[in-house]
Amino acid sequence: MSEPPPERAVETALSEALQRLPERRAPARLVRGVEDVLATAPARRSRWRRVLVPALAAAAVVLVATPVVVSQRNAVSRAATATMVSEAIGDHLRIVQAQRPLEIESGDGHRVRPWFEGRLEFSPVVPFGGDAEVPLRGGALAWFLDRKAAVFVYGLRLHTVTLFVFRPEGLPWPGGHDVHRSSARGFTVVMWRAHGLGYALVSDADPGEVQALAARFGGA
Repeated sequence: MSEPPPERAVETALSEALQRLPERRAPARLVRGVEDVLATAPARRSRWRRVLVPALAAAAVVLVATPVVVSQRNAVSRAATATMVSEAIGDHLRIVQAQRPLEIESGDGHRVRPWFEGRLEFSPVVPFGGDAEVPLRGGALAWFLDRKAAVFVYGLRLHTVTLFVFRPEGLPWPGGHDVHRSSARGFTVVMWRAHGLGYALVSDADPGEVQALAARFGGA
């Protein structure tokens, strides 16, 4: 059986592609513009016009619709990020307002970190254990969204700084950034991933100081 002529093969392929496109009517002005361009082609290509006009018009409709889809995805991403920021602030406030927020009170990171062994499914990695300016007060267990988190509480003059360490899988992390910085309700939140873990640092201290402190934890 002989192969179909090249024009017939292209026409068939374009027809099949058009059938898979969403059925949206292209603007009349767009269709007329495509027809005007093809009207200058030789007469022997006239039957291509039947295929190319709707094909090009449909492609233009897809290009017009693409920014709408991207905008919708960006809105969903922003909403998911806002949920994580809100959770971090809410968990921070629960720690600050609790009568006994710390389950282990110690300024020694070598005592606080081992306390979490057997209480979590992971071992928290905390590069900064506190110093004279930002002393470690202790630690506790908490929930970050749907998972357990290790909480390390620090002081910064009269402010409380809370670091949450948790498993990062399945969370709606902001795309395109290794570190996400946000401010809401008078709090600064810095979130990042490192060592196979997720981190969220929260405080109502000066935003510049909070971001500098996050860098000491590895959230540069």
